[in-house]
Amino acid sequence: MVYYGQTSCEQDTERYLDVVKYVFSSYKKEVPLVINTMGWVKGDGLLLLIDIIRLLSPSHIVQMDVYDWKAMAPLTPEYVHVTPGLYTKGKQQAKCKQMGTSGAETWKSSEGEGDALAPQYKLLYVHPEFPRAGVAGEARVHSGILRDMSILGYLGQLQSPDIGAVLPLHSLVPYQVPFSAVALRVIHTDVAPTNIMYAVNASWVGLCRIPDEIRCQTDGPVLLTQTPVCDCLGFGIVRGVEMEKKLYHILTPVPPENLRLVNCLLLGNIAIPNCVLVGQQGVEGEIPYVTSDYNYSILGAGKLRKKKHFKRREYAFECDYT
Repeated sequence: MVYYGQTSCEQDTERYLDVVKYVFSSYKKEVPLVINTMGWVKGDGLLLLIDIIRLLSPSHIVQMDVYDWKAMAPLTPEYVHVTPGLYTKGKQQAKCKQMGTSGAETWKSSEGEGDALAPQYKLLYVHPEFPRAGVAGEARVHSGILRDMSILGYLGQLQSPDIGAVLPLHSLVPYQVPFSAVALRVIHTDVAPTNIMYAVNASWVGLCRIPDEIRCQTDGPVLLTQTPVCDCLGFGIVRGVEMEKKLYHILTPVPPENLRLVNCLLLGNIAIPNCVLVGQQGVEGEIPYVTSDYNYSILGAGKLRKKKHFKRREYAFECDYT
């Protein structure tokens, strides 16, 4: 597992392909593999999909069309063979040369333009017979809800298995991680070193392992200059940053034997569901991690914007992460 850190790869398609290559490299080909591609199939998304097909060489492709709308051409082997991707070139159509011999016209394909490298897979084309299948707008809303529910379910592992009151974040005991033990990287934007702790505090992070040894030359945090493509062992919340003792306080359900391998924290553009922060029960006075005195110019830090004159649309499920 690799933590990409964003819900869309549109801003960094090159790293997305690097991640796909890294994950696929561990496939031993001893069992069948099902690859669920994303729904971005317009413009560069389609070109990226062609790159992925060339990279992974599948035996079958299942293509689901959209009801009553021609979303894209069928991804036949011939189509993928000649169509350029975002980073790969398509095979040019065979160029023909006219060989004039005694008035007769003989045609011959140019050298090297055969179909030897054409992909060999079977296309299974599915056309739905019910309306509104594959409507993009609804898919985006549903994916956001499902993503929040996945995070809530993951955080539910922090709770006691006994049925009872749900403990808020500030009542859970975190791990103390020295600054010098882990490297830090914000994936989705550039953050000034002086603001890095504002971005990290109360954020969702990937708990990762990089092959390099962590060498801390200063008293501050260890900052990576590039985003690594590396193993992700799980996720956590940076519940607090203790500058005096130089400690991260991290909540995570990842077992201790796996946490010993973690030496890198990756912060992406994945937010903790709002209800986890604003819906903490048993809190009197100010809610932990929630403030109205916030500097919106700090890049990389999560924030909840509140519009005074509009009622925010709520999800249809209760927000307790048991």
